[in-house]
Amino acid sequence: MIKVWDYLKEYRNEKDEIFAAIEDVLSSGWLILGDHVKKFETSFASYCGVSYGVGVNSGTDALFLALKALGMGNGDEVITVANTAVPTISAIVSTGAIPRFVDIDPHTYLMDTSLIEKEITDKTKCILPVHLYGQCVNMDKIHAIAEKYSIAVLEDCSQSHGAEFNGKKAGFLSTLAAFSFYPTKILGGYGDAGMVVTDDEKIYKKLLRLRFYGMEKGYYAHEHGYNSRLDELHAAILLKKLNHLNDYINRRREIAGLYDEMLADTPLILPYQDKRCKHVFYLYVCRHQKRDAIISKLAEQNIVVNISYPWPVHTMEGYRYLGYGEGSLPHTESAAKEIFSLPMYPSLDKEEQLQVIDELKEILTDL
Repeated sequence: MIKVWDYLKEYRNEKDEIFAAIEDVLSSGWLILGDHVKKFETSFASYCGVSYGVGVNSGTDALFLALKALGMGNGDEVITVANTAVPTISAIVSTGAIPRFVDIDPHTYLMDTSLIEKEITDKTKCILPVHLYGQCVNMDKIHAIAEKYSIAVLEDCSQSHGAEFNGKKAGFLSTLAAFSFYPTKILGGYGDAGMVVTDDEKIYKKLLRLRFYGMEKGYYAHEHGYNSRLDELHAAILLKKLNHLNDYINRRREIAGLYDEMLADTPLILPYQDKRCKHVFYLYVCRHQKRDAIISKLAEQNIVVNISYPWPVHTMEGYRYLGYGEGSLPHTESAAKEIFSLPMYPSLDKEEQLQVIDELKEILTDL
């Protein structure tokens, strides 16, 4: 079976490094918020081009704590998109704030920045662009709007480690940004983990308190906080894998290039790459009106693909109270019915990829 994502070959290649990292932690005598966390925070922040990193329990917590650090609370509004993973919206709602959706650009599937201003109210406190699938949103436009209305900007970089916009890396493009290191991510661990990066020292110090019960040291809470700590084991493993991140990205772009070349003459709509961006291809997202039939026929050939995401968040029962009915975000809803992701991970070998391409082309011919 060829899966849409698989880590086992990569794990076997890096097993010695990973076990050495685990042994280093277990023999250190320090398991929580030690030197491995500090080093990974510093190293990953430096990779993004910023000064500070705060390791937390997950990408969801990274978004939640970043919003709390910005002061989001009951009744505040955050402008974002419904074409995203549920955690983006869950984090907003968990602060007491209200998500306000704009539609997506039908080419990139990213936030349509031309629609933001008409959604701004006196309750709008933040714009939360999602750098989905490995490509950055138009941050020049977002910052121009944010500056005009004095609104904060928080980047959701869960799918965009190493992506660039106008030569600057995701995470460097705003006051603060949230990353996930969930196993499937471009830089993924072996469980949940996340980080907030920032250049703002005041926000950095607040995040350190928020992740640790509002404490700075000892058992004295300076403010209400939470328990959301990146543990030493995950930090040590991610620190080793960070050394391979550029190689992971280069391999993903190589795989995407072969898909582009070999599928160019098919009726598939292939990923659009904004010339201002360096796309790192967390996912390789295609589009076709007969998506479901294609997926079914690929499965018959033991090729498993994915849909990210089949249900826009505003259509889900858990978020219908927000008042966005069917048809309110037409490009988002249309894309959700037609997009699907081909296998994409660094250890996917060329023979496997060519098998996917050959089977897909045959299916498309018969449709």
